[in-house]
Amino acid sequence: MIISVIGAGSCDEGVYAIAEKVGDLIARKGAILITGGLGGVMEAASKGAKQAGGTTVGILPGSRKDEANPFIDIPITTGLSHARNVIVVRSADAVIAVSGEYGTLSEIGIALKLGKPVVGLRTWDIEGVVKATSPEEAVEKAFELIKMH
Repeated sequence: MIISVIGAGSCDEGVYAIAEKVGDLIARKGAILITGGLGGVMEAASKGAKQAGGTTVGILPGSRKDEANPFIDIPITTGLSHARNVIVVRSADAVIAVSGEYGTLSEIGIALKLGKPVVGLRTWDIEGVVKATSPEEAVEKAFELIKMH
């Protein structure tokens, strides 16, 4: 199973802690984590997954692997800038959005358009996004939606 965690490239400590816990739980449930590979929510989720023994994939916007945060096992360079968001969500069985800005909004829209299950945690309030109130609930709902999908 592959789960994408999407969110802003910079975030406050509270959001960072939430994303880190989401990554931890994804890895503990045996799924592979995909993010955009940079900082903020992407780094936090990758850190949580990596520390829990999981595998992390970063779909990078640029052409250099060293742009990836230090918790990415498999950096994939695209040279696509924001267009890489399509790859981040298309590669996943489910998407968990943690907070986020317009890049996250675009990924949510793409995921919904592609029919991917999306769980939202302190993020955009959009029809089709399943709301969660904790990292535990977000990950549990993502796995449930994958089974139903």
